[in-house]
Amino acid sequence: MKEQPPDTTDGLADIGRKAGRGLGWSLLGNVVMKAGSFVMSLVLARLIDADQFGVFAVALAASQLMLHINDAGIIAATVQWRGRLSEIAPTATVMAIVSSVTLYAIFWTAAPLYALFVGSEDAVGVMRVLMLTNVVYGLSAVRSAALMRRFEHGKLALANLIGFCGNAALAITLAAHGTGAMSFAYGQLLQAVITGILVIVFARVRIRIGLDRAVARSLLVFGLPLCVTMGIEGLLLNVDLLLVGSAVDERALGLYLMAFNISAWVPGLIGTAVRYVALPSFSRLAEDSSADAVSEGARRAIPMLASVVLPVAVLMGVLAPALVTFLYGPEWAPAAEALRFLAIVMTVRMLSALVTDILAALGSTKATMWLNLSWVGMLVPALLIGGRLDGIRGAAIAHACVAVLYALPVMVLVMHRAGVRLPPVALGLLRPLLGGAVAAVVMTLLAGVVGESPFVQLCVAGGGGLLAFALVVVPRAVMVSMAVKAGLRPALRKESDA
Repeated sequence: MKEQPPDTTDGLADIGRKAGRGLGWSLLGNVVMKAGSFVMSLVLARLIDADQFGVFAVALAASQLMLHINDAGIIAATVQWRGRLSEIAPTATVMAIVSSVTLYAIFWTAAPLYALFVGSEDAVGVMRVLMLTNVVYGLSAVRSAALMRRFEHGKLALANLIGFCGNAALAITLAAHGTGAMSFAYGQLLQAVITGILVIVFARVRIRIGLDRAVARSLLVFGLPLCVTMGIEGLLLNVDLLLVGSAVDERALGLYLMAFNISAWVPGLIGTAVRYVALPSFSRLAEDSSADAVSEGARRAIPMLASVVLPVAVLMGVLAPALVTFLYGPEWAPAAEALRFLAIVMTVRMLSALVTDILAALGSTKATMWLNLSWVGMLVPALLIGGRLDGIRGAAIAHACVAVLYALPVMVLVMHRAGVRLPPVALGLLRPLLGGAVAAVVMTLLAGVVGESPFVQLCVAGGGGLLAFALVVVPRAVMVSMAVKAGLRPALRKESDA
Protein backbone atom coordinates (compact mmCIF):
# COMPACT_ATOMS: atom_id res chain seq x y z
CA MET A 1 0.00 0.00 0.00
CA LYS A 2 1.39 3.38 -1.03
CA GLU A 3 2.02 5.92 1.66
CA GLN A 4 -0.35 8.82 1.27
CA PRO A 5 1.12 12.33 1.28
CA PRO A 6 0.35 14.30 4.41
CA ASP A 7 -2.90 16.22 4.29
CA THR A 8 -2.13 19.90 4.68
CA THR A 9 -5.77 21.00 4.60
CA ASP A 10 -6.12 21.22 8.38
CA GLY A 11 -2.82 23.09 8.69
CA LEU A 12 -3.80 25.57 6.00
CA ALA A 13 -7.21 26.09 7.59
CA ASP A 14 -5.66 26.66 11.02
CA ILE A 15 -3.17 29.17 9.62
CA GLY A 16 -5.99 30.84 7.73
CA ARG A 17 -8.11 31.17 10.87
CA LYS A 18 -5.24 32.59 12.90
CA ALA A 19 -4.24 34.95 10.11
CA GLY A 20 -7.85 36.05 9.74
CA ARG A 21 -8.11 36.87 13.43
CA GLY A 22 -4.76 38.63 13.33
CA LEU A 23 -5.77 40.67 10.29
CA GLY A 24 -9.08 41.56 11.91
CA TRP A 25 -7.43 42.86 15.07
CA SER A 26 -4.77 44.68 13.06
CA LEU A 27 -7.40 46.34 10.89
CA LEU A 28 -9.46 47.35 13.91
CA GLY A 29 -6.43 48.76 15.67
CA ASN A 30 -5.31 50.62 12.57
CA VAL A 31 -8.79 52.02 11.92
CA VAL A 32 -8.90 53.46 15.42
CA MET A 33 -5.30 54.69 15.22
CA LYS A 34 -5.78 56.31 11.83
CA ALA A 35 -9.00 57.95 12.93
CA GLY A 36 -7.14 59.35 15.92
CA SER A 37 -4.18 60.42 13.77
CA PHE A 38 -6.56 62.09 11.36
CA VAL A 39 -8.19 64.15 14.11
CA MET A 40 -4.78 64.92 15.58
CA SER A 41 -3.49 66.15 12.19
CA LEU A 42 -6.52 68.42 11.78
CA VAL A 43 -5.76 70.03 15.13
CA LEU A 44 -2.00 70.31 14.64
CA ALA A 45 -2.36 71.75 11.12
CA ARG A 46 -4.10 74.72 12.73
CA LEU A 47 -1.56 75.07 15.53
CA ILE A 48 1.68 74.62 13.56
CA ASP A 49 2.51 76.35 10.29
CA ALA A 50 3.97 74.75 7.16
CA ASP A 51 7.52 75.86 8.03
CA GLN A 52 7.50 73.81 11.23
CA PHE A 53 5.97 70.89 9.34
CA GLY A 54 9.00 71.15 7.06
CA VAL A 55 11.40 70.97 10.01
CA PHE A 56 9.58 67.92 11.29
CA ALA A 57 9.67 66.37 7.80
CA VAL A 58 13.45 66.53 7.80
CA ALA A 59 13.67 64.83 11.19
CA LEU A 60 10.98 62.28 10.37
CA ALA A 61 12.72 61.18 7.18
CA ALA A 62 15.90 60.37 9.07
CA SER A 63 14.11 58.69 11.96
CA GLN A 64 11.97 56.50 9.70
CA LEU A 65 14.99 55.48 7.65
CA MET A 66 16.80 54.37 10.79
CA LEU A 67 13.71 52.56 12.05
CA HIS A 68 13.76 50.26 9.03
CA ILE A 69 17.22 48.97 9.94
CA ASN A 70 16.95 49.50 13.68
CA ASP A 71 16.85 45.86 14.79
CA ALA A 72 19.11 44.38 12.07
CA GLY A 73 16.20 42.27 10.83
CA ILE A 74 15.78 40.53 14.20
CA ILE A 75 11.99 40.95 14.36
CA ALA A 76 11.46 39.32 10.97
CA ALA A 77 14.01 36.61 11.72
CA THR A 78 12.28 35.86 15.02
CA VAL A 79 8.84 35.72 13.42
CA GLN A 80 9.93 33.18 10.80
CA TRP A 81 12.16 31.09 13.14
CA ARG A 82 11.35 27.41 12.50
CA GLY A 83 11.58 26.34 16.11
CA ARG A 84 10.73 27.36 19.67
CA LEU A 85 10.98 31.03 20.57
CA SER A 86 12.74 30.20 23.84
CA GLU A 87 15.72 28.93 21.82
CA ILE A 88 16.50 32.36 20.42
CA ALA A 89 14.88 34.95 22.71
CA PRO A 90 17.96 35.75 24.87
CA THR A 91 20.29 36.10 21.89
CA ALA A 92 17.76 37.99 19.78
CA THR A 93 17.11 40.42 22.64
CA VAL A 94 20.80 41.25 23.00
CA MET A 95 21.25 41.70 19.26
CA ALA A 96 18.23 43.99 18.90
CA ILE A 97 19.32 46.20 21.82
CA VAL A 98 22.93 46.47 20.65
CA SER A 99 21.82 47.31 17.12
CA SER A 100 19.40 50.07 18.14
CA VAL A 101 21.76 51.70 20.66
CA THR A 102 24.66 51.64 18.19
CA LEU A 103 22.58 53.26 15.47
CA TYR A 104 21.41 55.95 17.87
CA ALA A 105 24.99 56.81 18.84
CA ILE A 106 26.00 57.04 15.19
CA PHE A 107 23.08 59.23 14.25
CA TRP A 108 23.46 61.51 17.27
CA THR A 109 26.90 62.36 15.94
CA ALA A 110 25.81 62.67 12.31
CA ALA A 111 22.62 64.70 12.91
CA PRO A 112 24.20 68.16 12.43
CA LEU A 113 25.80 67.12 9.13
CA TYR A 114 22.54 65.70 7.87
CA ALA A 115 20.62 68.85 8.84
CA LEU A 116 23.22 70.98 7.07
CA PHE A 117 22.89 68.85 3.92
CA VAL A 118 19.12 69.35 3.69
CA GLY A 119 19.33 72.99 4.73
CA SER A 120 17.41 72.77 8.01
CA GLU A 121 19.72 73.24 10.97
CA ASP A 122 16.71 73.70 13.28
CA ALA A 123 15.93 70.00 12.84
CA VAL A 124 18.94 68.70 14.83
CA GLY A 125 17.24 68.64 18.22
CA VAL A 126 14.03 67.21 16.79
CA MET A 127 15.98 64.41 15.11
CA ARG A 128 17.83 63.44 18.27
CA VAL A 129 14.60 63.16 20.25
CA LEU A 130 12.84 61.21 17.51
CA MET A 131 15.73 58.76 17.23
CA LEU A 132 15.26 57.85 20.89
CA THR A 133 11.99 56.18 19.88
CA ASN A 134 14.00 53.69 17.85
CA VAL A 135 16.01 52.72 20.93
CA VAL A 136 12.76 51.99 22.75
CA TYR A 137 11.53 49.88 19.84
CA GLY A 138 14.78 47.93 19.93
CA LEU A 139 14.24 47.10 23.60
CA SER A 140 10.82 45.59 22.86
CA ALA A 141 11.56 44.13 19.41
CA VAL A 142 11.64 40.44 20.36
CA ARG A 143 8.45 40.75 22.41
CA SER A 144 6.69 42.32 19.43
CA ALA A 145 7.87 39.43 17.29
CA ALA A 146 6.53 36.95 19.86
CA LEU A 147 3.06 38.48 19.62
CA MET A 148 3.20 38.34 15.82
CA ARG A 149 4.28 34.69 15.85
CA ARG A 150 1.25 33.82 17.96
CA PHE A 151 -1.04 36.02 15.84
CA GLU A 152 -1.92 37.99 19.00
CA HIS A 153 -2.35 41.19 17.05
CA GLY A 154 -5.14 42.36 19.30
CA LYS A 155 -2.61 42.92 22.07
CA LEU A 156 -0.31 44.78 19.70
CA ALA A 157 -3.21 46.94 18.57
CA LEU A 158 -4.17 47.73 22.17
CA ALA A 159 -0.59 48.66 23.09
CA ASN A 160 -0.27 50.93 20.06
CA LEU A 161 -3.63 52.56 20.75
CA ILE A 162 -2.84 53.37 24.37
CA GLY A 163 0.55 54.71 23.33
CA PHE A 164 -1.05 56.89 20.66
CA CYS A 165 -3.42 58.43 23.19
CA GLY A 166 -0.42 59.58 25.20
CA ASN A 167 1.21 60.90 22.03
CA ALA A 168 -1.84 62.92 21.00
CA ALA A 169 -2.38 64.44 24.43
CA LEU A 170 1.24 65.56 24.80
CA ALA A 171 1.79 66.73 21.20
CA ILE A 172 -1.37 68.85 21.05
CA THR A 173 -0.66 70.39 24.45
CA LEU A 174 2.91 71.30 23.49
CA ALA A 175 1.85 72.63 20.07
CA ALA A 176 -0.76 74.87 21.69
CA HIS A 177 2.02 76.35 23.83
CA GLY A 178 4.21 77.12 20.80
CA THR A 179 6.68 74.22 20.94
CA GLY A 180 6.49 73.77 17.15
CA ALA A 181 8.10 70.76 15.51
CA MET A 182 9.39 69.47 18.83
CA SER A 183 5.76 68.76 19.79
CA PHE A 184 5.73 65.86 17.33
CA ALA A 185 9.03 64.50 18.63
CA TYR A 186 8.12 64.45 22.32
CA GLY A 187 4.71 63.00 21.54
CA GLN A 188 6.15 60.12 19.52
CA LEU A 189 8.78 59.40 22.17
CA LEU A 190 6.09 59.10 24.83
CA GLN A 191 4.09 56.82 22.54
CA ALA A 192 7.10 54.54 22.02
CA VAL A 193 7.72 54.25 25.77
CA ILE A 194 4.10 53.43 26.61
CA THR A 195 3.74 50.97 23.74
CA GLY A 196 7.05 49.26 24.52
CA ILE A 197 6.15 48.71 28.17
CA LEU A 198 2.77 47.23 27.26
CA VAL A 199 4.25 44.95 24.58
CA ILE A 200 6.74 43.55 27.09
CA VAL A 201 3.91 42.90 29.55
CA PHE A 202 1.57 41.35 26.97
CA ALA A 203 4.19 39.11 25.34
CA ARG A 204 4.81 37.06 28.50
CA VAL A 205 8.28 36.17 27.28
CA ARG A 206 10.76 35.76 30.10
CA ILE A 207 13.42 38.45 29.91
CA ARG A 208 16.75 36.68 29.67
CA ILE A 209 20.06 37.93 28.33
CA GLY A 210 22.45 35.64 26.52
CA LEU A 211 24.45 35.21 23.37
CA ASP A 212 24.50 31.91 21.52
CA ARG A 213 26.85 32.27 18.57
CA ALA A 214 25.11 29.61 16.50
CA VAL A 215 21.73 31.25 17.04
CA ALA A 216 23.19 34.69 16.35
CA ARG A 217 24.69 33.43 13.11
CA SER A 218 21.36 31.93 12.01
CA LEU A 219 19.47 35.11 12.84
CA LEU A 220 21.96 37.26 10.97
CA VAL A 221 21.98 35.00 7.90
CA PHE A 222 18.26 35.62 7.53
CA GLY A 223 18.01 39.04 9.14
CA LEU A 224 20.87 41.01 7.58
CA PRO A 225 19.82 40.64 3.92
CA LEU A 226 16.28 41.50 4.96
CA CYS A 227 17.61 44.39 7.05
CA VAL A 228 19.42 45.75 4.02
CA THR A 229 16.25 45.26 1.99
CA MET A 230 14.17 47.06 4.61
CA GLY A 231 16.77 49.81 4.82
CA ILE A 232 16.53 50.34 1.09
CA GLU A 233 12.75 50.24 1.39
CA GLY A 234 13.02 52.88 4.11
CA LEU A 235 15.18 54.94 1.79
CA LEU A 236 12.48 54.57 -0.85
CA LEU A 237 9.89 55.85 1.60
CA ASN A 238 11.95 58.84 2.68
CA VAL A 239 14.39 59.72 -0.09
CA ASP A 240 11.86 62.13 -1.56
CA LEU A 241 11.77 64.12 1.68
CA LEU A 242 15.56 64.15 1.76
CA LEU A 243 16.02 65.29 -1.84
CA VAL A 244 12.99 67.56 -2.09
CA GLY A 245 14.14 69.22 1.12
CA SER A 246 17.43 70.10 -0.53
CA ALA A 247 15.63 71.61 -3.55
CA VAL A 248 12.84 73.67 -1.92
CA ASP A 249 12.35 75.77 1.20
CA GLU A 250 10.94 74.50 4.49
CA ARG A 251 7.42 75.71 3.71
CA ALA A 252 7.27 73.80 0.43
CA LEU A 253 8.69 70.75 2.17
CA GLY A 254 5.95 71.08 4.80
CA LEU A 255 3.33 71.07 2.03
CA TYR A 256 4.97 68.00 0.53
CA LEU A 257 4.90 66.25 3.90
CA MET A 258 1.19 67.00 4.21
CA ALA A 259 0.57 65.47 0.78
CA PHE A 260 2.74 62.50 1.70
CA ASN A 261 0.84 61.96 4.95
CA ILE A 262 -2.54 62.06 3.21
CA SER A 263 -1.38 59.59 0.58
CA ALA A 264 -0.10 57.35 3.37
CA TRP A 265 -3.53 56.97 4.97
CA VAL A 266 -4.30 53.81 3.03
CA PRO A 267 -0.87 52.19 3.51
CA GLY A 268 -1.01 53.12 7.17
CA LEU A 269 -4.51 51.75 7.63
CA ILE A 270 -4.49 48.65 5.44
CA GLY A 271 -0.82 48.10 4.63
CA THR A 272 0.41 47.97 8.20
CA ALA A 273 -2.30 45.51 9.17
CA VAL A 274 -1.57 43.31 6.16
CA ARG A 275 2.16 43.31 6.85
CA TYR A 276 1.66 42.33 10.48
CA VAL A 277 -0.09 39.20 9.21
CA ALA A 278 1.50 38.57 5.81
CA LEU A 279 5.00 37.54 6.90
CA PRO A 280 3.96 35.03 9.58
CA SER A 281 1.19 33.68 7.32
CA PHE A 282 3.37 33.13 4.28
CA SER A 283 6.18 31.84 6.48
CA ARG A 284 3.87 29.17 7.92
CA LEU A 285 2.67 28.29 4.43
CA ALA A 286 6.25 27.96 3.20
CA GLU A 287 7.14 25.84 6.23
CA ASP A 288 4.12 23.53 6.33
CA SER A 289 2.98 23.38 2.69
CA SER A 290 4.14 23.26 -0.90
CA ALA A 291 5.23 26.14 -3.13
CA ASP A 292 1.80 25.95 -4.75
CA ALA A 293 0.23 26.98 -1.44
CA VAL A 294 2.32 30.17 -1.41
CA SER A 295 1.28 30.90 -5.01
CA GLU A 296 -2.34 30.36 -4.06
CA GLY A 297 -1.91 32.72 -1.13
CA ALA A 298 -0.44 35.34 -3.46
CA ARG A 299 -3.33 34.84 -5.90
CA ARG A 300 -5.77 35.71 -3.16
CA ALA A 301 -3.81 38.39 -1.30
CA ILE A 302 -2.61 40.65 -4.13
CA PRO A 303 -5.98 41.21 -5.88
CA MET A 304 -7.66 41.62 -2.49
CA LEU A 305 -5.15 44.31 -1.55
CA ALA A 306 -5.64 46.05 -4.90
CA SER A 307 -9.43 45.99 -4.47
CA VAL A 308 -9.11 47.87 -1.19
CA VAL A 309 -6.40 50.32 -2.20
CA LEU A 310 -7.32 51.36 -5.74
CA PRO A 311 -10.66 53.12 -5.10
CA VAL A 312 -9.20 55.31 -2.37
CA ALA A 313 -6.10 56.04 -4.45
CA VAL A 314 -8.31 57.08 -7.37
CA LEU A 315 -10.31 59.38 -5.11
CA MET A 316 -7.11 60.97 -3.79
CA GLY A 317 -5.76 61.43 -7.30
CA VAL A 318 -8.87 62.85 -8.97
CA LEU A 319 -10.28 64.90 -6.08
CA ALA A 320 -7.01 65.95 -4.42
CA PRO A 321 -7.75 69.72 -4.34
CA ALA A 322 -11.19 69.18 -2.80
CA LEU A 323 -9.81 66.70 -0.26
CA VAL A 324 -6.96 68.91 0.96
CA THR A 325 -9.00 72.12 1.04
CA PHE A 326 -11.95 70.55 2.85
CA LEU A 327 -9.81 68.92 5.53
CA TYR A 328 -7.02 71.42 6.18
CA GLY A 329 -8.13 74.72 4.69
CA PRO A 330 -7.15 76.73 1.60
CA GLU A 331 -3.67 77.55 2.96
CA TRP A 332 -2.71 73.90 2.44
CA ALA A 333 -4.25 73.67 -1.05
CA PRO A 334 -0.88 73.63 -2.92
CA ALA A 335 -0.21 70.21 -1.38
CA ALA A 336 -2.87 68.77 -3.72
CA GLU A 337 -0.55 69.11 -6.71
CA ALA A 338 1.80 66.58 -5.16
CA LEU A 339 -0.97 64.39 -3.70
CA ARG A 340 -2.37 63.56 -7.15
CA PHE A 341 0.77 61.64 -8.02
CA LEU A 342 1.80 60.42 -4.58
CA ALA A 343 -1.45 58.42 -4.48
CA ILE A 344 -0.06 56.39 -7.39
CA VAL A 345 3.26 55.95 -5.61
CA MET A 346 1.66 54.69 -2.43
CA THR A 347 -0.41 52.13 -4.35
CA VAL A 348 2.72 50.68 -5.90
CA ARG A 349 4.52 50.73 -2.56
CA MET A 350 1.75 48.75 -0.91
CA LEU A 351 2.01 46.08 -3.57
CA SER A 352 5.78 46.14 -3.19
CA ALA A 353 5.53 45.67 0.58
CA LEU A 354 3.31 42.61 0.15
CA VAL A 355 5.65 41.20 -2.49
CA THR A 356 8.57 41.74 -0.10
CA ASP A 357 6.83 39.69 2.59
CA ILE A 358 5.97 36.89 0.15
CA LEU A 359 9.56 36.70 -1.05
CA ALA A 360 10.89 36.86 2.51
CA ALA A 361 8.70 33.89 3.45
CA LEU A 362 10.16 31.99 0.50
CA GLY A 363 13.69 32.88 1.62
CA SER A 364 14.32 35.20 -1.36
CA THR A 365 15.43 38.18 0.70
CA LYS A 366 18.30 39.02 -1.66
CA ALA A 367 15.87 39.41 -4.56
CA THR A 368 13.89 42.05 -2.69
CA MET A 369 17.11 43.78 -1.72
CA TRP A 370 18.15 44.15 -5.37
CA LEU A 371 14.62 45.21 -6.34
CA ASN A 372 14.59 48.07 -3.84
CA LEU A 373 18.22 49.01 -4.47
CA SER A 374 17.64 49.40 -8.19
CA TRP A 375 14.43 51.32 -7.45
CA VAL A 376 16.37 53.81 -5.33
CA GLY A 377 19.00 54.07 -8.06
CA MET A 378 16.35 55.08 -10.59
CA LEU A 379 14.54 57.34 -8.14
CA VAL A 380 17.38 59.59 -7.00
CA PRO A 381 18.12 61.28 -10.36
CA ALA A 382 14.40 61.40 -11.21
CA LEU A 383 13.58 63.23 -7.96
CA LEU A 384 16.46 65.66 -8.35
CA ILE A 385 15.42 66.55 -11.88
CA GLY A 386 11.70 66.71 -11.09
CA GLY A 387 12.15 68.74 -7.91
CA ARG A 388 14.35 71.35 -9.54
CA LEU A 389 12.13 71.66 -12.62
CA ASP A 390 8.73 71.90 -10.94
CA GLY A 391 9.11 71.87 -7.15
CA ILE A 392 7.01 69.44 -5.13
CA ARG A 393 4.73 68.70 -8.10
CA GLY A 394 7.68 67.76 -10.30
CA ALA A 395 9.13 65.53 -7.61
CA ALA A 396 5.79 63.73 -7.19
CA ILE A 397 5.44 63.20 -10.94
CA ALA A 398 8.95 61.77 -11.13
CA HIS A 399 8.19 59.50 -8.20
CA ALA A 400 5.05 58.13 -9.88
CA CYS A 401 6.77 57.55 -13.22
CA VAL A 402 9.57 55.50 -11.67
CA ALA A 403 7.10 53.46 -9.61
CA VAL A 404 4.86 52.53 -12.54
CA LEU A 405 7.35 52.28 -15.39
CA TYR A 406 10.22 50.63 -13.53
CA ALA A 407 9.30 49.17 -10.14
CA LEU A 408 6.16 47.30 -11.18
CA PRO A 409 7.79 45.40 -14.08
CA VAL A 410 10.76 44.45 -11.90
CA MET A 411 8.40 43.16 -9.19
CA VAL A 412 6.75 40.89 -11.74
CA LEU A 413 10.13 39.53 -12.82
CA VAL A 414 11.32 38.89 -9.26
CA MET A 415 8.10 37.10 -8.31
CA HIS A 416 8.34 34.90 -11.39
CA ARG A 417 11.92 33.91 -10.62
CA ALA A 418 10.95 33.05 -7.04
CA GLY A 419 8.48 30.47 -8.35
CA VAL A 420 5.22 32.32 -7.75
CA ARG A 421 2.66 31.55 -10.47
CA LEU A 422 1.69 34.94 -11.89
CA PRO A 423 -1.08 34.27 -14.48
CA PRO A 424 -3.70 33.61 -11.74
CA VAL A 425 -2.61 36.82 -9.98
CA ALA A 426 -2.94 38.80 -13.22
CA LEU A 427 -6.43 37.43 -13.83
CA GLY A 428 -7.43 38.40 -10.32
CA LEU A 429 -6.24 41.98 -10.92
CA LEU A 430 -8.37 42.57 -14.03
CA ARG A 431 -11.52 43.55 -12.16
CA PRO A 432 -9.84 45.95 -9.70
CA LEU A 433 -7.96 47.69 -12.52
CA LEU A 434 -11.10 48.04 -14.64
CA GLY A 435 -13.01 49.26 -11.60
CA GLY A 436 -10.34 51.87 -10.90
CA ALA A 437 -10.51 53.19 -14.47
CA VAL A 438 -14.31 53.40 -14.37
CA ALA A 439 -14.23 55.14 -10.98
CA ALA A 440 -11.73 57.73 -12.25
CA VAL A 441 -13.95 58.58 -15.23
CA VAL A 442 -17.08 58.85 -13.09
CA MET A 443 -15.36 61.08 -10.50
CA THR A 444 -13.91 63.36 -13.18
CA LEU A 445 -17.24 63.80 -14.95
CA LEU A 446 -19.23 64.41 -11.78
CA ALA A 447 -16.65 66.82 -10.33
CA GLY A 448 -17.04 68.97 -13.43
CA VAL A 449 -20.79 69.43 -13.02
CA VAL A 450 -21.43 69.65 -9.26
CA GLY A 451 -19.71 73.00 -8.65
CA GLU A 452 -16.60 74.07 -6.76
CA SER A 453 -17.63 73.19 -3.21
CA PRO A 454 -15.05 70.70 -1.86
CA PHE A 455 -17.66 69.01 0.34
CA VAL A 456 -20.10 68.52 -2.54
CA GLN A 457 -17.36 67.21 -4.82
CA LEU A 458 -16.23 64.67 -2.25
CA CYS A 459 -19.77 63.50 -1.51
CA VAL A 460 -21.22 63.41 -5.02
CA ALA A 461 -18.21 62.77 -7.26
CA GLY A 462 -16.33 60.69 -4.72
CA GLY A 463 -19.37 58.70 -3.69
CA GLY A 464 -20.40 58.10 -7.30
CA GLY A 465 -16.93 56.88 -8.23
CA LEU A 466 -16.70 54.52 -5.27
CA LEU A 467 -20.13 53.11 -6.10
CA ALA A 468 -19.06 52.56 -9.71
CA PHE A 469 -15.94 50.74 -8.50
CA ALA A 470 -18.00 48.48 -6.26
CA LEU A 471 -20.42 47.62 -9.07
CA VAL A 472 -17.54 46.57 -11.30
CA VAL A 473 -15.38 44.74 -8.75
CA VAL A 474 -17.73 43.11 -6.25
CA PRO A 475 -19.07 39.80 -7.63
CA ARG A 476 -22.82 39.67 -8.26
CA ALA A 477 -23.27 36.80 -5.79
CA VAL A 478 -21.75 38.92 -3.04
CA MET A 479 -23.98 41.87 -3.94
CA VAL A 480 -27.06 39.63 -3.79
CA SER A 481 -25.95 38.22 -0.46
CA MET A 482 -25.49 41.72 0.94
CA ALA A 483 -28.92 42.72 -0.35
CA VAL A 484 -30.51 39.71 1.32
CA LYS A 485 -28.81 40.48 4.63
CA ALA A 486 -29.96 44.09 4.37
CA GLY A 487 -33.56 42.94 3.79
CA LEU A 488 -33.73 44.37 0.28
CA ARG A 489 -34.01 41.17 -1.71
CA PRO A 490 -37.26 39.88 -0.20
CA ALA A 491 -38.86 43.29 -0.71
CA LEU A 492 -37.91 43.24 -4.36
CA ARG A 493 -39.37 39.77 -4.77
CA LYS A 494 -42.68 40.81 -3.19
CA GLU A 495 -42.96 43.77 -5.54
CA SER A 496 -42.28 41.57 -8.56
CA ASP A 497 -44.84 38.99 -7.38
CA ALA A 498 -47.46 41.70 -7.02
